[in-house]
Amino acid sequence: MIRDVPAHDQPRPPGDDALPRLGYLLKHAQLRYLELTTTELEPIGISPHQWAALNCLDQQRGRSQKEVADLLGVDRTTMVALVDQLQAKGWVKREPQPDDRRKNTVGLTEQGRDMLDRGAEVIDGCERKFLAALENPDAERLRRALLTVITKAQ
Repeated sequence: MIRDVPAHDQPRPPGDDALPRLGYLLKHAQLRYLELTTTELEPIGISPHQWAALNCLDQQRGRSQKEVADLLGVDRTTMVALVDQLQAKGWVKREPQPDDRRKNTVGLTEQGRDMLDRGAEVIDGCERKFLAALENPDAERLRRALLTVITKAQ
């Protein structure tokens, strides 16, 4: 469940003379979303970071471990530890790339695909909960606006 935030840490509502800065709003939205997804995914035995990695690996098949790390926005060391966790759970397998055996391609196992699907159902529910305060057109506009900002800022 999302924890109560002290009044001094909450964003000011519209109508106040000054809205918080964008960075503050994005950070606190992300923190609340992470808390929600962590709580909701825990019963099925996966963390939001692990699920995001499975999702990225599924969508970016054949990419090296380094390329997936770049897509997830994590450093090489973090990615190695994350893949180690996923491999220990039987959700992924590493295979050397044929053209460069120093690089690994990471792929989902059948168990990994099952966990990805189970997690996707939970994530869908989290997204609905998180965006419940918005009308559907506003939620869709928010998604599109964030996607535009992310892709244009790269």
